Amino acid sequence: MVELGQIDRPDAASFAGKRKLYCVASIFSVADAPDDYTALVGRYWDEVVQQLEKIESAGKIKKIFSEIILEEGDKALDILRKINERVPQIIKKKLEEGGTLIPLESSELLGPYTDWSNCLRVVYTKEVFMKVLGFYNEITEKRLKHIQDTIEKNLLEAEAGLLLLKDEDRVKLQFPKDIEVFLITPPSYDDIMRWLRDKMSRKEKEKE
Repeated sequence: MVELGQIDRPDAASFAGKRKLYCVASIFSVADAPDDYTALVGRYWDEVVQQLEKIESAGKIKKIFSEIILEEGDKALDILRKINERVPQIIKKKLEEGGTLIPLESSELLGPYTDWSNCLRVVYTKEVFMKVLGFYNEITEKRLKHIQDTIEKNLLEAEAGLLLLKDEDRVKLQFPKDIEVFLITPPSYDDIMRWLRDKMSRKEKEKE
C-alpha cells in the first residue's frame, strides 16, 4: 500500500503491469455545517484533485468506483450532486479523459444498509441497540463483499481505478496482491479529523 504524501510522483515503471487503485476518502459537508468546516471540506477536495494529477503518473484512471452509485451516466452524477458537488465534478472530468463509471452498489444491499444505519441513530435502549447492530453488521459485511467483488471483477490487468469510499469502509476491504493500493491523503484530511474530534470533545464536556 502506498500513501501519497510519502512520495511526490510515483515512478510509472515501478507499477507497470499491475492493477492500481487510487483510494479517496469520501468526506461530505452538509447545508447547515459551520463555515470553517465547509471551508476545510472544500480545501480537501481541491487537494484531492491536485494529488490525483500526481498519482496518475503511475497510470491514468480507467475505472471509477463510487459509493452510493447504483447506475451509470448522468443519473448517477445527479444523485452524487445532491450530496457533494465536488465528487461529480471530479468524476465527470475523469469520464471526459476516457474513464468509465462502474456502478459499485447493489440496490438489494444499499437500501437495507441505509435503513439499519439510520435505525442505529435513533435507538435508546441497549437491548434493541445490540439487535439492530447485529442486523447492521450483517448487511455491512454483505455490502462490502459486493463492493470488493465489483472492483476485482472490473479493474483489468494494468488498469488504474479511482475508489471514492468512506475510510471506515475502505479499511475493511482486502484486495489481492496484484492490486496496488494508493491512499490519497491530503494535508487537510488530518485537519478535518482534528475538527471532528474537537467537536466530539466539546459535546462530551457539555454533558458533564
